[in-house]
Amino acid sequence: MSSIGSGVREIRIRVLGEWRVIYMAKLSDAVYVLHAFQKKSQKTNKNDIELAHRRFKKIGGNL
Repeated sequence: MSSIGSGVREIRIRVLGEWRVIYMAKLSDAVYVLHAFQKKSQKTNKNDIELAHRRFKKIGGNL
């Protein structure tokens, strides 16, 4: 998920639909979940990416 920021990763879950968890392990003792959502189309919704990016910036993330 380099479009959101450096070090941001995505977990894909396929149980009762498609789910995504966008997260960042900023420090060795912390994992920040930036956004979790159900995917309903092939392409990730722009609003979901923008929300994760805003949260990334709030925790001090840099592009």
